[in-house]
Amino acid sequence: MSAAAPTPLPELFEKFSRLHVLIVGDVMVDAYVWGRASRLSPEAPVPVVNVERTENRLGGAANVALNVQALGATPLLCAVVGDDAGGDQLLHLLHQRDLPADGVIRSRHRPTTHKQRILAAGQQLVRIDSEVETDLNAEEAAQLLAAYDDLLPRADVVIFEDYDKGVLSEGIITECIARARQRGVPTVVDPKKKNFLAYRRCTLFKPNLKELREGMKLEFGPPTADPAGFEAAVARLRELLQPDTVLVTLSEHGVFAQQGDAKTYLPAHLRTISDVSGAGDTVISIAACCVALGQPAAFTAALANLGGGLVCEQVGVVPIEKTLLLQEAEAAGL
Repeated sequence: MSAAAPTPLPELFEKFSRLHVLIVGDVMVDAYVWGRASRLSPEAPVPVVNVERTENRLGGAANVALNVQALGATPLLCAVVGDDAGGDQLLHLLHQRDLPADGVIRSRHRPTTHKQRILAAGQQLVRIDSEVETDLNAEEAAQLLAAYDDLLPRADVVIFEDYDKGVLSEGIITECIARARQRGVPTVVDPKKKNFLAYRRCTLFKPNLKELREGMKLEFGPPTADPAGFEAAVARLRELLQPDTVLVTLSEHGVFAQQGDAKTYLPAHLRTISDVSGAGDTVISIAACCVALGQPAAFTAALANLGGGLVCEQVGVVPIEKTLLLQEAEAAGL
């Protein structure tokens, strides 16, 4: 990212609409069952939920694509789903939202990831996951890389959306970053534990505090309580991965960004938190668009932090609202 001054907000948000963002990673169906819980089951000490409505939404990398679309940019999705009912459902949801599926590979060897949440009185009672976490086989990996190569020439930035479901292995990550670098396309990463240290020489690396601890195998407190331990972990991360920028989301403690020797700490915005699901998807989408347009690290962190807080005010995994984000950014003086 450039160290130049940030682009004026209305101009920046208009430029978002010119971008093509390639998202590679784990897609899933997020299913919601809303109901009313007024009694306990006679079979076990658990509530009985009387179902009132159900809904299926796009999750994982597909929700990142929704956020990219909501910002006005054009998402290009590259992923693997099962040749099953869940895959049919996911492709139908993509079609409903006018999202391209030409980079989505179907496999007979793995199911589509499906996460079902049971909610009552605005609270999540339980989540039921149907998935596998094994790496792609050789045939699937070759198909994924071929789809990536087809889409990469159109991309202004690449997002790696890793949920540890097997689509992103160390070999695929290394190949994808190398091919993007050859074309001068920046890469931004939303990591998980298994491949945490595979994203060498990416442009922006965005773990949360828990992922930073787990990925680096270090114990330290949040920067408000243990600044030396936290910054030592970031320094070690930068030594190993050599990213241009590290952006760490810190939940109620805000966000941290470092580019070169410049470090930025930003507090969280006061919000009525309903659900943190999908906030990371929003943060990485905003950060990617800012990276593609050469925005400074501190500004990128501030805008992404603002957007992540906004989606936490809604229940479930939902994309950002571009107009609201612009209004809040202007009000915050970004």
